[in-house]
Amino acid sequence: MTGLGQIVILNGAPRAGKSSIARAIQQSFDAPWMNLGVDAYVREVTPERYRPGIGLRPGGERPDLEPLIPVFYAALHESIATHSRLGLNVVADVGHHERYSRPLGTLADCARRLLGLPVLFVGVRCPIETIMARRNQAHPGREETYVSGIAPTEPVLAWQEAVHQPGLYDLELDTSRQSPEACASAIREILAQGVPRPTALERLACP
Repeated sequence: MTGLGQIVILNGAPRAGKSSIARAIQQSFDAPWMNLGVDAYVREVTPERYRPGIGLRPGGERPDLEPLIPVFYAALHESIATHSRLGLNVVADVGHHERYSRPLGTLADCARRLLGLPVLFVGVRCPIETIMARRNQAHPGREETYVSGIAPTEPVLAWQEAVHQPGLYDLELDTSRQSPEACASAIREILAQGVPRPTALERLACP
């Protein structure tokens, strides 16, 4: 392979539809697309005693794990960068936020690590009602089942509020309105047109 591989980073809350978009990209795009997202990193790479690792929820739930979060994210994004430099395309679904017990600066650090590489930073949005319906479908019958008209739980609301700050993206998608395949097509279209400069990550990397 020659040249740099394209990188697509999908950022959003859990159940927003990031993994489904990543699968649609792998299935419909030409050439190999490697998935280096949060699910694989947490479930298969991170030792069990350090989980959820980079999947820590907003709100400072595990201050004891927070010192590891910057290096975990750095390692993931260095791996993404290495794949790109070897000519492999990468799609990565993540949930970046800064609402730990103290700011860790992970998004800006990762943006700097990917400078010089072709990166499309995509915000994957979804209304809270749709996210809660998906949670019900994934975990039927459990006590936290969401009922329409009742306020979602605080951790779910925290994700919705924190994950899209500061909200700088090259492309935004709404998975309540677009299927995974339609989202993948929108990503393909903007990649074909070229991402306007400076890109979202170039702006985020600036001090």
